[in-house]
Amino acid sequence: MTAEELIIEFALTRLDHPDLEFEEIAALVVRRGGPERELEFAARNLADRGELRGAAFPTAVEYVLRVVLTLRGPSD
Repeated sequence: MTAEELIIEFALTRLDHPDLEFEEIAALVVRRGGPERELEFAARNLADRGELRGAAFPTAVEYVLRVVLTLRGPSD
């Protein structure tokens, strides 16, 4: 999944759940992707951070948040 696809998935999930915080939305995106997507996101995040291991789900959620906030740009 590319960063752009991830942003679209996040945005669509946010439209479905406007009352949730960003971290909760990211968790939904990871859950909807299933175990394979969870491992993909966790592996990317650990590679970005230069770490060898970590808990898969929270690491995957952190990756989604990092991508969303990075592409969102600086706040005004």
